[in-house]
Amino acid sequence: MSYETAVARMYALGHELANAPAHKFDLEHMRVLLGALNHPERRFPGVLIAGTNGKGSTAATLASILRTSGLPTGLYTSPHLVRINERIRINGAEISDDDFALLHDVVDRTAERLVEERELPWHPSFFEMLTAIAFEYFAQKKIEIAVLEVGMGGRLDATNVIEPRVSVITDIALDHQKFLGDTVTEIAREKAGIIRPGGVVVTLPQLPQANDVIGNTILELGAQGVNAVPYVPPVSPASDRYLERAEGLIARYPLQVMGKQILVESALVGRHQLRNIALAIATAEVLSHQGFAITPEAIERGIRETRWPGRFQVMPAKRGEPEYVFDVAHNPAGAWALRSALSACYEDRPLTFVFGAMRDKAIGEIAEILFPLAGRVIATRADNPRSATPDEIREAAARTASDIEDAADMPSALDRARSLAGPEGVVVITGSIYIVGEAMRALGVRV
Repeated sequence: MSYETAVARMYALGHELANAPAHKFDLEHMRVLLGALNHPERRFPGVLIAGTNGKGSTAATLASILRTSGLPTGLYTSPHLVRINERIRINGAEISDDDFALLHDVVDRTAERLVEERELPWHPSFFEMLTAIAFEYFAQKKIEIAVLEVGMGGRLDATNVIEPRVSVITDIALDHQKFLGDTVTEIAREKAGIIRPGGVVVTLPQLPQANDVIGNTILELGAQGVNAVPYVPPVSPASDRYLERAEGLIARYPLQVMGKQILVESALVGRHQLRNIALAIATAEVLSHQGFAITPEAIERGIRETRWPGRFQVMPAKRGEPEYVFDVAHNPAGAWALRSALSACYEDRPLTFVFGAMRDKAIGEIAEILFPLAGRVIATRADNPRSATPDEIREAAARTASDIEDAADMPSALDRARSLAGPEGVVVITGSIYIVGEAMRALGVRV
């Protein structure tokens, strides 16, 4: 099977959350599939990271630290910006087209056989298939550790079949209420489903409702809670002094780690990223106590070398073009984080927004947080069946009284934004990861 055919067959299973049936979320089916593959998930140790916001940044940072420590490291994240291969990496390199096609064929044939033999009631979902491909790839390549980002929730997520060396819970907020519950407490219960009896969980203080759930789960399961607070630098009122301009923006600050002072230098900008970096550092320290050879120097270098595209990623102005900022802010908590970063970095410069979101997101609330910062907002849609139309965005954002224009697609949205911003302005492309990915592809930004 060719790579193109493999990808087409994956997408034929449907977008991950478009009309997803409840039976998608059943770990027993995932265990049956993995059992038929000789349990690849048991052939490497892993770290499991759940949360509403920041889990991808935390995973990318931790994986970079492990890689610079000399450990062959797998990284599994979702969704992708441009190509499906981005989700499965070893030592920073995406799975090759040939390997993806080969492993898809193996997993797909196995799934079809299980359905024919009635060991599975239906074909695995897109995410279950991709997770199985990642596990098989990591096992075959004999990695020494994997960093796995939970796709959604935690308790019933396909990644939650592993027995993690460490569970990590990033900031929890309202998102995916259709699947996870209508309150922070209900959502936190799903995220806390990655904590194991007697296991280790790394987290930070956050919303009281989430703190209560995480704390009670740790007590009930006899787990060990590790607080990453010692690795969060003071952020107010002097947080701006941590930002420096080089090629884009850099966060830079000293930190005591494992008995030594290191200099944290990160392209992940914003107060929220200080928390994600702290979680990665605390997790690396836990792993060092478990026998993985991780030093403060490797932590420093790993943070510096972390690349996580589309998260307050700055493309400097050149050749008469405006400056571009790409940021995935697909829920209200993410929108507040972006607003804080924009206020710190671009207080005196005019902003033009290109915005698009999935129909099931809190578009009105996101708009009320972000749109007042912009001189002009261009509403557009991604090539995705879940994507809200410009008219739906305008209607949801009616209370903002913002000047909103429509653009049928990303190329036309970028043309209009370029014209409005001019070479002195800043174009902020935000909302859905699909919107950000299409913009990066159109502008030739390397992921």
